[in-house]
Amino acid sequence: MISFIIPTLNEEKVIEKILSCIETYSGPKEIIISDGKSTDTTLEIVKRYTDKIVIHSKPTRQTIGEARNAGAKIAIGDFLVFLDADTYIQNPNIFFGELEKIFSENKNMVGATVSIKVLKDLETFGDMMVFSCLGYFNFILNNIIGSAGAAGEFQMIKKEAFQKIGGFNEQIVASEDYELFRRLHTVGRTRFVSKLTVYHTGRRAHTIGWPKLLCTWMMNDLAVRFTKRSITKEWTEVR
Repeated sequence: MISFIIPTLNEEKVIEKILSCIETYSGPKEIIISDGKSTDTTLEIVKRYTDKIVIHSKPTRQTIGEARNAGAKIAIGDFLVFLDADTYIQNPNIFFGELEKIFSENKNMVGATVSIKVLKDLETFGDMMVFSCLGYFNFILNNIIGSAGAAGEFQMIKKEAFQKIGGFNEQIVASEDYELFRRLHTVGRTRFVSKLTVYHTGRRAHTIGWPKLLCTWMMNDLAVRFTKRSITKEWTEVR
């Protein structure tokens, strides 16, 4: 069984696309929404697809790691699939059928990620260049040198392994996705599956520009690797 976990915060513009997509997956599944106290119609929309909704209750704004962990705590599936709210998957049955086959053929495998691209009608040349390079980078990390890494748009993880490493580091505001996969690699193998693709809006890069976003990614990754803290103190909401 797959537990789909999607963090949300004011995602009324995009959330239905991924929910309607997941709904077409015919295998055993549950959809879990971990909401950071949305003030728009996000919760009204998600209630049409699932009743498994966790709402952040603390006065402080939650990190993305907190949101994902909150969803994982109530998950009952053997696999946890973490997705961003603005993502989309073509042919979910073929997509997850292929991933489940790879996991079953590699018993020591605990995590997988895939190619990431921007939706065709929104994609720029810069998007193509950056995500092509990111794909090669993740292929080398996971499939060759064994360091492990995966962008937060999509991560599929065995729940047992996720629990074993303690889930996401909730203190990290940025680069928590790669940090998790590095720890995940200590309990098993991870794989980058290049032939499978998850699409997303590319909204952050399109809003602040690739130079600034790439710099933010790299600085946070280095900070987390060497100091266990992210430089970014609050991830700015882009909708």
